[in-house]
Amino acid sequence: MTVSERFQEIRTGFERAFWVANLTELFERLSYYAAFASLARYLHETLDFGVEQASSLTGLFGGLVWFLAAFGGTLADRLGFRRSLSLAYLILSCSYFLLGSLGSPWLAPVRNAMPLGVLVTMVLMLPALGIALVKPAVVGTTARASKENVRSIGYSIYYTLVNVGGALGPFLASWVHQHMRVENVFRVAALSVCLMFFAVLFFFKEPKRSGDTQTLSLGQAAKNFFTVVTNPRFMVFLLIFSGYYIVFWQQFIILPLYIHDYINPKTDTELLLMTDSVTVISLQLLVSLLIQRMPAFRAITLGTLISGMAWLILIAHPTVPMVILTIFFVAIGEITQQPRYYEYISRLAPPGQQGTYMGFAFLPIGIGSLVGGWFGGRLIHHFGEVTHQPVRIWWAVTAVGIATAALLWIYDKTLRPADGAPAGPKNS
Repeated sequence: MTVSERFQEIRTGFERAFWVANLTELFERLSYYAAFASLARYLHETLDFGVEQASSLTGLFGGLVWFLAAFGGTLADRLGFRRSLSLAYLILSCSYFLLGSLGSPWLAPVRNAMPLGVLVTMVLMLPALGIALVKPAVVGTTARASKENVRSIGYSIYYTLVNVGGALGPFLASWVHQHMRVENVFRVAALSVCLMFFAVLFFFKEPKRSGDTQTLSLGQAAKNFFTVVTNPRFMVFLLIFSGYYIVFWQQFIILPLYIHDYINPKTDTELLLMTDSVTVISLQLLVSLLIQRMPAFRAITLGTLISGMAWLILIAHPTVPMVILTIFFVAIGEITQQPRYYEYISRLAPPGQQGTYMGFAFLPIGIGSLVGGWFGGRLIHHFGEVTHQPVRIWWAVTAVGIATAALLWIYDKTLRPADGAPAGPKNS
């Protein structure tokens, strides 16, 4: 096939719904990472939370969405993708606007009626409802609105746009923070997803469901959910792998606070957080080619070890350039393990339970953010504010990364099912 023929195949291989859904996903990720990049400092510096509570609340924001992923797909299927996306972007618009307005005078009666920590927690839980609907609706649209011969390209486009949004989000947060007050980051995020609400209403047409597509009832989804939860070896693997994300999320949870308080308070921390997504966009294909012959589980363990040991760079020389280099190597670990992680879980899933297993694949991301928020908060409070030895924060983070890699190695030698075999009890 010539280049022109391939281009024509791509041009005609996607329905308009594919492009609309994936464009809205770019703006959803832009809004999410803009909010995430500024959240810890906003809570600490503007709303006057201590570093420990600010870190825990930031982890809550990053973690809750992934716990809803197992059921988000079922709900999106039943509502339809157009309704799901419309509802999701409406929820997100209101959520980000409220988040940026927590200190506003018009919310004073609400602030006076309850503890500020309770109010912030309630508001931070709202975006999870929207994002849990966006993810399966966009992925599902990519599947339905792509012809079979270009579907793999469709998923590549989806993954690329997710990372473009992840890179542009911190950049947007940086620009807004430099020119306006930090709470306006969340208002701009709200405007971004609000525009996507209208884009879906005016331009998105529900893609046709194939005749053999089955929609699980909520009862069937709950049954599959229970089946996975009672699979001990699979759950042990997910719990161990959560250690990777406890380490990974520290770049969003406590690293901005650490840079501002202990390296240089004038540093543009939001802009630094672009490093991860830019690295993923630039090097994902190259790293994937280099490790394509490596067994999936070995790649998962190697990526975990790389991300864990990356923080030694910051320990050796705590400066802004070394922060960038640290995040770069954290991202190298991410792109080493992430595609192989999803490949590994997809092979473990028994027939008819692929969707549920892949939903559970997001569980370590949520656990890592929730536990990582608490863990990072304790570290920066104890070593930063109590003992005044802030560099020891990263020794603890590195220890978690190395311990996780070690536990994965032990799991591989003792409990791991063979690739392609169900993750249940071994057959006699």
